[in-house]
Amino acid sequence: MTPCPALDFAGRERHRLSPHTPFVSSEVETRHPGRLPLPFWCYILRCVDGSYYTGHSDDLERRIAQHTSGETGGYTATRRPVHLIWAEEFPTRDEALESELRAKKWSRAKKEALARSDWAALSHFARPPRERVSTSLDTNGGASEPC
Repeated sequence: MTPCPALDFAGRERHRLSPHTPFVSSEVETRHPGRLPLPFWCYILRCVDGSYYTGHSDDLERRIAQHTSGETGGYTATRRPVHLIWAEEFPTRDEALESELRAKKWSRAKKEALARSDWAALSHFARPPRERVSTSLDTNGGASEPC
């Protein structure tokens, strides 16, 4: 498969093999010289009730398996099954945690735009609601005329 380029939170280019696979970066910090780099991940899960869970991990596959089995307890244990909708690799735990804390504050619409890699919508939802240009026909500031 041909990688699909995208930008991460900091504007660095990331690649993924398809819209359904996590991003992979070549900017991974090596914590143990002579060993393979160990990336950190920020991820968003969609729970069975439609809510979203945002977290970070140094082993994405293991962590998703823990959420899926209910082993983690907490928020996702009673909202299974869960599905990974977005993940991004980071070179350090601090960057992954920073990404998690930032995304946790986001609106549902903004998280969904990120999961779709819809950068225009992500930019739109990054603005405060009062500063967004309305796309609704009846809320563009004009008085509505009776038919």
